[in-house]
Amino acid sequence: MQTVNIFVHAAKQAPWRMQRQWIGAFLLSVLGLAMVAALYLDVTASAAIAGREIQDLTAGTTAMQHANADLQTRVATLTSTGAMARRALSLGYRPIEPGEAEYFLVPGYAAPQASILIASPQSGLHAPGTPPEYTQSLLDWVNDHLRTGLRPEPARGAP
Repeated sequence: MQTVNIFVHAAKQAPWRMQRQWIGAFLLSVLGLAMVAALYLDVTASAAIAGREIQDLTAGTTAMQHANADLQTRVATLTSTGAMARRALSLGYRPIEPGEAEYFLVPGYAAPQASILIASPQSGLHAPGTPPEYTQSLLDWVNDHLRTGLRPEPARGAP
């Protein structure tokens, strides 16, 4: 009880101390709210800047894709059969007549052989080195196990 009386007595002697404590607490809470608001503003501004950069990059990518498509169209137009024939005629070229073609035999020249990539009949359905367990379907596996389950398996280890 004595400490309460001392506190009340001190508050009565200097009421400005209590006011200073309340003002300090209020200013501290305002400062805390300002810091939280500044942090929120910083995060929001960073997200907005990143979003704007993404939009700019997306717009740039779209513009590049359009420019690329335009260039491909231009190349296709310039290399079309009609355009190439017109350019060849303007340069003095003309179509070859059937009797004008000459063929020369070059000694030692061997024409390249076409590589035919087909599976040999001996290889079966699976690639070489692939075990049949990896190429067998579920139904084939069940069928094999049902068949082997009906007939006895040979004893392991027997010669």
